Amino acid sequence: MYYKVKVEDTIRIMPDQFGEDIDEVIKTIVQQTFEGTVRKDDGIIVVAENIEPVGDGIVIHGDGAMYQKVQFDALTFKPEMQEVIDGIICEIVEFGAFCHIGPIDALIHMSQIMNDYVQVDAENEIITGKEKKRQLKVGDSVRARIVAVSLNELSARESKIGLTMRQPSLGSHLWLNENTEEDSEGKKKQSSKKRHK
Repeated sequence: MYYKVKVEDTIRIMPDQFGEDIDEVIKTIVQQTFEGTVRKDDGIIVVAENIEPVGDGIVIHGDGAMYQKVQFDALTFKPEMQEVIDGIICEIVEFGAFCHIGPIDALIHMSQIMNDYVQVDAENEIITGKEKKRQLKVGDSVRARIVAVSLNELSARESKIGLTMRQPSLGSHLWLNENTEEDSEGKKKQSSKKRHK
């Protein structure tokens, strides 16, 4: 889920940047320092905007750099347990599929892809159900539920998100459209039988 939060922190401005437009320097440092990082309570900072210095900066003896408190609005992405999300399959591997969900990738283990035995063809990047013959390929849009969240504050890339698609109304958008068509066909047949009685 995306949130907009107010963040307050301190940045370090190097002495060689003192002659430049200080507002631009602060904006650049905040964006480079915080965008793409993980904060335990807020999630992954996607965008930092409305950046403002708070008070005067402090120069520490022997350092030469200026330490400036700043506050800014941050658009964050924080995956929540049991949240239903849409994503795009970005990689098929021997043990399942990785899926882009916002600014991070999540894993759908092969046991959580569908209610069917699956064959994984990592070389051709296709997962196929043995009975229903449904396929999952790179680039497919999917709807899934978050079942595991472990955000790594030191490295966003090391965070681990687990997904499942094994329940009604989840899976590839193509499968969901098939289910809707099957449901409407079934309802037509039922109403047709009732009229013939």
